[in-house]
Amino acid sequence: MSDDPTAGQAAWPIELADVSAARDRITPHLAVTPLRQYPELDAAAGGGIEILVKHENHHPTNSFKVRNAFSALTALREPERRRGVIAGTRGNHGQGLAFAGRALGIPVTVCVPHGNVADKDRAMRGYGAEVIEGGQDYDDAAAEADRLARERGLTLVHSTNNREVLAGAGTITLEALEQDSSFEAVVMAIGGGSQAVGALTVLRALQPDVAVYGVQAEGAPAVYESWRAGQAVTLPDARTFADGIATRSAYHMTLPALRAGLADFVTVTDDEIGTALRLLLSTTHNLVEGAGAAGLAGLLKLGGVLAGRRVLIVLSGGNIAQPMLRKLLNEQH
Repeated sequence: MSDDPTAGQAAWPIELADVSAARDRITPHLAVTPLRQYPELDAAAGGGIEILVKHENHHPTNSFKVRNAFSALTALREPERRRGVIAGTRGNHGQGLAFAGRALGIPVTVCVPHGNVADKDRAMRGYGAEVIEGGQDYDDAAAEADRLARERGLTLVHSTNNREVLAGAGTITLEALEQDSSFEAVVMAIGGGSQAVGALTVLRALQPDVAVYGVQAEGAPAVYESWRAGQAVTLPDARTFADGIATRSAYHMTLPALRAGLADFVTVTDDEIGTALRLLLSTTHNLVEGAGAAGLAGLLKLGGVLAGRRVLIVLSGGNIAQPMLRKLLNEQH
């Protein structure tokens, strides 16, 4: 949706060929993730909606971000590989880079905010990454990574503003189409927008009639507000337990495509994300983190629009801290 007639121009940072090339590079390293349907989940959603669930939580790092990491690192030149890479992260992007870096022999440094989830920090260190604390949230950590990249001569692999990262994210939708091309809509959580822009890129080339809907946390709506305003908006904070989508800014490589391509964009509360997380746990018996449940939360919010349609959602990750999981389960009525 856009009132700007030039919004579609230069909106697409990648093309289908980039996604196909990324898929070829990551295939030796990652197995295809399942695409499944759960009758209980369909019944709970109501409205005759049939839900296809893409299980990105089944990757070795329990998150789709490992796709992005292998796509980015396998595209590096040899001097860049020797020097190493750096990125800001709350956990999933960093774990993906650390896992891929270990497999490819590339040194990885990650910057995380102070007070980051300890389990995620331990996982990144376990894969061999150097973990540096800096700032109060993801955006601060990303800024610190940018500074250290220049200081140390490392290659910055931003979690969103990187063509190979976006191409890696696009392989989710390319793979889903190869498994079952019958879906009529996609609902995707948006933090930086790599998943959604990847989906838009693939679908506009292969199935342009499929509508893509975006979902963001109500307490971290920077991209949603930017989409509405038609220009990048930066907010003072990001307040959501779904730390995988807790960003304060929109990004220049994804915002134009999101404006040009999304059929609609909604926000969901933390309570709605928690409800979706519990529903996924009870119907699919899969552990999912807040960001991974946001797509279903958005689908439930868009229920009337999606009635009677076959809809793809992505369980983007399952890395939820035990204290948060206990809290969410205790809130169940």
